[in-house]
Amino acid sequence: MALLLYLIKRFAVLIPTFLGITLISFFVMHLAPGEPMSLQADFNPKMTPEMRQRLRAQYGLDKPLYVQYARWLKGLLVLDLGRSFAPDRRPVWQKIKERLPVTLLINGLSLILIIVIAIPLGVKAAVEQNSLFDQATTVLVFLGYAAPAFWIALLLMLFFGIYLGWLPISGLHSLMGYGQMAWWQKTLDWSKHLLLPVLVSSIGGLAGLSRYTRSSMLEVLRQDYITTARAKGLPERVVVYRHALRNALLPLITILGLSIPGLIGGSVIFESIFAIPGVGQLMWSSVMARDYPVLMGNLVIVSILTLLGNLLADIGYALADPRIRTGIQSGD
Repeated sequence: MALLLYLIKRFAVLIPTFLGITLISFFVMHLAPGEPMSLQADFNPKMTPEMRQRLRAQYGLDKPLYVQYARWLKGLLVLDLGRSFAPDRRPVWQKIKERLPVTLLINGLSLILIIVIAIPLGVKAAVEQNSLFDQATTVLVFLGYAAPAFWIALLLMLFFGIYLGWLPISGLHSLMGYGQMAWWQKTLDWSKHLLLPVLVSSIGGLAGLSRYTRSSMLEVLRQDYITTARAKGLPERVVVYRHALRNALLPLITILGLSIPGLIGGSVIFESIFAIPGVGQLMWSSVMARDYPVLMGNLVIVSILTLLGNLLADIGYALADPRIRTGIQSGD
């Protein structure tokens, strides 16, 4: 019952938070210089002020911002994200729906790779503090954390794609002969094309999570109950992985929850570099074209993922620590 009440309170906060995010995003987006009709009007010598005004009316940009936002919000309430300002005038959700599975696949694989590598790496570095392994991983991790993702992507493309020729450097599958491949050949082809994007997408998160894991483990290993467990003669593996790691993972729950929208946001970089037709590439092209409906649709997806990430982190905390759901430390 306590957990249910805790979740109801947390879920009730999501709605005003989401509205606040969309409101700020909508107004900030329209404050940026340039308009959607600029691409059609600025380089057209026959474009008159009257024709420009008709274009603004066609896009609904002749109304005050609060009226435009109210119209957009009214459509959102019935799950209508509007139509793109692009010449095709396609529904926004159709454009996003076509590209969302690719982005979710890449980011899902990246998140799995981060968890599988970063947590054991951080645990081992904490257990062997100040060892050669700890120092070497610290240097490598900070290099990976500090290096820009686009720079790493270009280096990997140059080395594995150009010099060695082992991996493709763009697209989701081969352009030649893909339709005639067997299912296992298509799977292998997809795997080769996704390897570099997944690796680039996971480097930053892997570096950060491994450092957080190491720091959290070091703090837990200094606790008195760990000393007591060792004094009782428990095997070191049991002390580390059953007693220490379980409590060290509590701060990591929040980090993992917040990493979900971060991965989606980072997809703008690697999808543009690797020419992957995902949501990130769609967002970039929409920014360049001032396609407000598509931009707002993408921001809705990212906002929902951010709020769900926070909610999942809250649920994980509540399940892991009963004091939180009973309100002892949450202040509810």
